[in-house]
Formats: sequence, C-alpha cells, structure tokens
Amino acid sequence: MKGSTMSSSTHWRKSSFSGIGEDNHCVEVAVMDSKVWLRESDIPATAITTTPGQLATFIRTVKTGALDHLS
Repeated sequence: MKGSTMSSSTHWRKSSFSGIGEDNHCVEVAVMDSKVWLRESDIPATAITTTPGQLATFIRTVKTGALDHLS
C-alpha cells in the first residue's frame, strides 16, 4: 500500500454500519484504475492504495483473528 490522493469526482462507498451524521467516521473505499483506494471519512484528502488481491488477503487475515494481538 502507498499513500496518495484522489480527485473529488471519485465515487467513495462508506459502510452501512457507520451510521448517519458527522460523528460516525469510518473507512471509505473506491475502485479506480484497477486499484482499491481507502481513506478515513474524517480525513478525506489522504488515501492509500492497494490491489484487490492484497486487500482480500488482509481481510481474510483479520477475519481469522491473526491480528487480534495488535489491538
């Protein structure tokens, strides 16, 4: 993953679990040019990119609990 910025015309998706209102910040995701872009909704000017495969591996790892010791 590397840091970058996106244009304001990019379509960002926010989790339906984040709720409604300004105090319900969460991670947003967008797909552009075969890359997955991730950003915090409360810091929209900064985003990181990854590939779909890397993101899928990360999600699988989180679901197994392999990173629970980091919290």
